[in-house]
Amino acid sequence: MSLQPDLVRMPLGDFFQRVRGEMVSHSSHFAYFSAGGPLNEEDMRDYLQDPLAAIPPTVLKLLPKVNLLLVPYLAKPEGKPNGGATAVVLFDRPGDDRFLRSASWFERPEFVAAFAIEEMEVGDYHYEFYHQLARAAGEKTSPEMLNDYYGILRDELTGRTHGEVDDESWHAKQGLLQRHSGFKRDTKLFRDYAKQSFVDTLTLFLHGICCDIDVETGPRQLPSRHLRRRLKLLQSMFPPPKGYAVFPEDMEQLPSSEREPPTPPMGGAERSKSAL
Repeated sequence: MSLQPDLVRMPLGDFFQRVRGEMVSHSSHFAYFSAGGPLNEEDMRDYLQDPLAAIPPTVLKLLPKVNLLLVPYLAKPEGKPNGGATAVVLFDRPGDDRFLRSASWFERPEFVAAFAIEEMEVGDYHYEFYHQLARAAGEKTSPEMLNDYYGILRDELTGRTHGEVDDESWHAKQGLLQRHSGFKRDTKLFRDYAKQSFVDTLTLFLHGICCDIDVETGPRQLPSRHLRRRLKLLQSMFPPPKGYAVFPEDMEQLPSSEREPPTPPMGGAERSKSAL
């Protein structure tokens, strides 16, 4: 993959403004720019067609127009972030302390998500892709829509259920529990935790519709029965597109002619981002 020299080491917000006129429309909701030139048929399927086709229509309704930037590498900015400068576009791989897989921000009224695809496996890209879309959808999801999800979280907190779906929601939960009292009340701390928990769970939900994934187990992982309850709720809120399913038993009930098979990368099922 090659970039024009003047686009390398450019703050991501500036990069987007430079290439905005070259974005390729993929649908009414999505446009993309590939820094390495036109995508071949396999890349189109991996980076765009397969993950986009699996998005539930009700999730699409929550999303603003989404601009996808496919670049070689992303790094944390060395100075203080300014506007959309949440990352810097690089040609050479940055050090591990600055390395980023993806970055996003709202360019009102649109949403911009960038992905460093040079060394990223397709399965990891799918996770990052859905995580960024879940962030965008979470910003548009009203508290009223999340009442039932809040109820599930309060049940988990009452029962001292251990674990969460991913690192960000895990740390948000620990910050809430450290209050020792009132952690179930409708406080800003609870809402911040609930929002992050919803985003992380929605990421897993969307990833599971698209792909054959394995949820890695770990000491911080939410027990499977609680995770299943959350996913069942999201399934009722955001029914999968025709031919897709969340759970294996749902796929088995679909007529064979309607099934859209999951698309794991070569070598087997994709895994979720991290083992908590």
